[in-house]
Amino acid sequence: MSSNRRKFLRNVTLGTGGLVTGFNSIAAVTADEKDRFFVKERPSAGGFNMCGYAAPKIDTVRVGIVGLGMRGPGAVERLSFIEGVEIKALCDQYPDRTASAQKILQKKGLPKATEYNGSKEAWKEMVNRQDLDLIYITTPWKLHTPIAVYAMEHGKHAASEVPAAQTIDECWQLVETSERTKKHCVMLENCCYDFFELLTLNMARNGMFGELVHAEGAYLHDLRSLNFDKNGYAEMWRLKENATRNGNLYPTHGLGPVAQCLNINRGDQMDYLVSMSGNDFIMGAIAKERAATDSFYNEFKDKTFRGDMNTSVIRTVKGKTIMVQHDVSTPRPYSRIHTICGTKGMANKWPQPQRISFGEEWIKEDEYKQLEEKFTLPIVKHIGSIAKNVGGHGGMDFIMDWRLIDNLRNGLALDQDVYDAALWSSIAPLSEHSVANRSRSMDVPDFTKGAWKINKPVNLTLDGGGTTTVRNIPEEKSKIN
Repeated sequence: MSSNRRKFLRNVTLGTGGLVTGFNSIAAVTADEKDRFFVKERPSAGGFNMCGYAAPKIDTVRVGIVGLGMRGPGAVERLSFIEGVEIKALCDQYPDRTASAQKILQKKGLPKATEYNGSKEAWKEMVNRQDLDLIYITTPWKLHTPIAVYAMEHGKHAASEVPAAQTIDECWQLVETSERTKKHCVMLENCCYDFFELLTLNMARNGMFGELVHAEGAYLHDLRSLNFDKNGYAEMWRLKENATRNGNLYPTHGLGPVAQCLNINRGDQMDYLVSMSGNDFIMGAIAKERAATDSFYNEFKDKTFRGDMNTSVIRTVKGKTIMVQHDVSTPRPYSRIHTICGTKGMANKWPQPQRISFGEEWIKEDEYKQLEEKFTLPIVKHIGSIAKNVGGHGGMDFIMDWRLIDNLRNGLALDQDVYDAALWSSIAPLSEHSVANRSRSMDVPDFTKGAWKINKPVNLTLDGGGTTTVRNIPEEKSKIN
């Protein structure tokens, strides 16, 4: 391989080429080309290992929330129930959104938060404050990494909605900044706290499924009406994502829970993937149809939208396989799939109800209830009933937030770390490259730089934690076991 070719590949890997804005500018490689677009390790290997890192205790977690459109108000609502949290700052470029979020605090009788708005970079002024511990990011995807990196560099922990990054370079930025500053960078993957996902994780840990050999996850969600809604996502940002990128754009909801079951980053590691997208049969047609009667949609009528269905397959270093799918345009029931298969049994949910099998038939309801009683994690028994009452995707959003705050207040390691945020997010750009090159195999970077061989599995016990209580809920519903 020529030195020029090596230099080109290195630049692409580091994000100095077309990775920043998309992949259309990168020419497809020929079938007989042996080198890869991505290398397994960043040149700056080494650094502090954030897996299992416990930051100093924070008695009262002072939070600034940026992005108050779709997900932000729910975060304000949920965090307002948690003792030991003070929401000190609210930020959005639109003043009416910060004012609306302020009313949530007002109704709860909580102190007024400082509002930051009026520009696309108002968040910088908020992050520059000295009296914040955690920046909670619920903005459009392209801002997740810039805000998280800026937050860590200014002494704050960062919690980002999914995905945490959009390019491989952004993934490395998160890792390197977190290691250098020793600030947490957690991706808010709420599906890891779904009750069934937690149950199957504990069953897998206890060997109930034997050696896991295969897993499946997905994000199959008909978002046509929301993506094309003028009053939906600000400036139509999510539709624009679908009109400029082709691959698995949103992999982490299905991937995160099964990655934890397989101990990815903590005993095993993703090795390589292949990804395939079909054509777009739906979104382009909708854009043309709407543009015919409404000039607002003219900018989309000639776009080449991503394929309706993307399927990506990942192989791990230890020979396990993971299938991850993405489809937000076909009319179908919502599904995350969540399937784990082992040498002794399997578990499956979505779109059907949760089911478990240790043979050719699903177990009976009474057997399932016995397993549920035995393997429900302490965290669910401790906070689950309150979480269901507070809400947020059936309660998993509240468990996620409560667990994050409780661990920060008790100085405990987090369930998800920066390596999970980077790895799970990296599947999107890797899939885009694979799709653009006739489903060519793509190496998955090792963001742990080899530490996955010694990192310990996620600890979901309440050892040293579980002390954080809730507030503003009727007393009969607020008792924690």
